[in-house]
Amino acid sequence: MSLPAENIREFEPGGLVAAAPIPVTPMDMLNRAVSSGASLEMVEKLMTLQERWKNSQALEAFNEAMAAAKAEIPTITKNREVDFTSAKGRTNYRYEDLGNIAKTVQPILAKYGLSYRYRATSNVNEPVTVTCIVSHRLGHHEEITLAAGRDESGNKNSIQAVGSTITYLQRMTLKAALGLAVSNDDDGKSSDEADKISQDQVEQLIALADEVGADKRAFCQYFKVDGIAQLPAKEFNRAVAALNKKRSGK
Repeated sequence: MSLPAENIREFEPGGLVAAAPIPVTPMDMLNRAVSSGASLEMVEKLMTLQERWKNSQALEAFNEAMAAAKAEIPTITKNREVDFTSAKGRTNYRYEDLGNIAKTVQPILAKYGLSYRYRATSNVNEPVTVTCIVSHRLGHHEEITLAAGRDESGNKNSIQAVGSTITYLQRMTLKAALGLAVSNDDDGKSSDEADKISQDQVEQLIALADEVGADKRAFCQYFKVDGIAQLPAKEFNRAVAALNKKRSGK
């Protein structure tokens, strides 16, 4: 039996305390309508309202989880190098492989009820397409799709050419879907990267924020950064002090 939409007074040893309103959800309204013999038209309208409310709640939860996860995801390190010479000259660059990205982001995404999966197509005479779908446990999901031709470089056979393109697109769509930042490895940091806090400091701040119950999104907004990993090194001590101040309640 559902509770009426009215204020309920809570009891404590000292007597009555302030009334606490109980919110009425569309599902409560639907249950009452069915119990009271409402018309089919009214039930259908309430079912539509319930579905819209559920989707709205799922979207809000998704956005909150994404913001919280992004605050914790560190800058991804480029851990692979391509270096070869062809008729067009030398090709040399570094990149972050899919395994390195997954190892970095999956534990953080899972912490906030997020996950990702892929959908791929490879039709004859058409580009290979990959869609990255990021989902929240409450049901809301968002996706991004990229397409590219088959990677026929080197001595790849047709299957390897498709597989190489799919792996590349999986990496690119995941980075785009999560808004990941990427840096060079530790041996090749730019001056801008060197000005950011270290990974150890990132982990210290995340642990401290969890300990004192700090809102990481608000923390990042206060320091004007997209994520904790983007915090300037010169702000580290001030960030620690701000979190410790929350612990003391001052």
